[in-house]
Amino acid sequence: MDRAEILGWLRETDPARLEDLFRRADAARRKAVGDEVHLRGLLEISNHCVRACAYCGIRAPRKGLSRYRMSAGEILEGAIRAAALGFGTVVLQAGEDPDLARNFVADAVRAVKRETDLAVTLSLGERDEGDLQAWREAGADRYLLRFETSDAALYGRLHPGRGGAPGSPEDRMAILRTLKSLGYEAGSGVLLGLPGQTWESLAGDLEVFRDLDLDMIGVGPYVPDPATPLWREAAARPPEGPGADPETDAFKMVALSRLACPESNIPATTALATVGGEAARLSALARGANVVMPNLTPPRYRRLYRIYPGKFAPDLSDDALLAGLQRSVESMGRRIGRGPGGRVGDRATSSLP
Repeated sequence: MDRAEILGWLRETDPARLEDLFRRADAARRKAVGDEVHLRGLLEISNHCVRACAYCGIRAPRKGLSRYRMSAGEILEGAIRAAALGFGTVVLQAGEDPDLARNFVADAVRAVKRETDLAVTLSLGERDEGDLQAWREAGADRYLLRFETSDAALYGRLHPGRGGAPGSPEDRMAILRTLKSLGYEAGSGVLLGLPGQTWESLAGDLEVFRDLDLDMIGVGPYVPDPATPLWREAAARPPEGPGADPETDAFKMVALSRLACPESNIPATTALATVGGEAARLSALARGANVVMPNLTPPRYRRLYRIYPGKFAPDLSDDALLAGLQRSVESMGRRIGRGPGGRVGDRATSSLP
C-alpha cells in the first residue's frame, strides 16, 4: 500500500468507513494471533532518568519529584506475584537509569527466571550492546524501546541527545536492529497527538513498524504534563490533525498497525485508558489489540512513576483487577491467554489495506 492510501485512512472521519477498517483489523488479529488476550504484569522499577525528553514527567531536570529505585528483592517479589496471578510475562520498566547497572539487571532477570516461568520484557531506555547482550544471556526475552516519532525534525525537538544536541530517531532504530540480532523480541511505539505531528509523520511511523518487522507495537495518545517543556505547545495545538480526537485516532493507528504487522503483539495501552477509560481499552481490543499491561508496581512507588498526569490506575487489588479484566475479556468472546504469549508463526506479510 502506498503512502497516499495510508494517509487516506489516517484522515478518514466517516464512521461507516472506519468501522470497516476496524472489522478488517479485528479479523486480521483473529487470524494471526487468535482470540487470547495476553496480560503483561508491569513493574516500574525506577523513576530515575538521565534524559531530558520534552514530553516526559520523569525527565532528569524535573524538580520536586521523589525518586526511587526498587531493590532486587522487590523486583523478584513483584515477579512472583505476577506469576501467582497467572500472568505469562513481567515487564521491568524504568527511566534511563545508569544505576540499573549491567550486573544488577542480569542478576534480577536470572532470579525471575529461576523462581518463575515468566517471560521477561525489559524497557530500560537506550543501553549499549554489552548491556543488551548480557541481559539476553541472563534470560531476558523481549525489549521495548519506543521511538515516539520517526519524523526526524520532531524527534529532535522531543529528544535531546546525551550531549545536548538534538537526537535522531536513527539512534533508536539502530538499537532495535541490534536487539533483533541478539535474539530479543523487539518492540517499539509512538505517541499520537504530539505538537507539530502530522498525518504524514504517522504514516511514516507505520511504514517503520512494517520495515523493522516489530514483534511488539504500542500506540497511545500523548497526555500533556504541565511539568514538561512541551506543555505550552500542547496547549496551543490547533483543534485538528493527529490527536484532535485522541480515541478515534488511536483506534486508527492500532488497526493500521495490526494490518501492517499481523503477528505482532499490540497492547491496548494505559495512555488510551487514561484518555477514554476502561471502555476505550476494550474498544482497542476489538480493533486489533491483543495485549493488556496491568500495573503491578507497589502503590508506594506507582504514584511516583509520573511519566504523565492522571495515569489510569483503578483503585483495586491485583486480584480484583484481574477478575474484572477476565469478565470484560470474556464478554467480548475472547479469553485470557496463558503462558508467555510471544510472537507466533513465521514472519507475516503486511496486509495494509
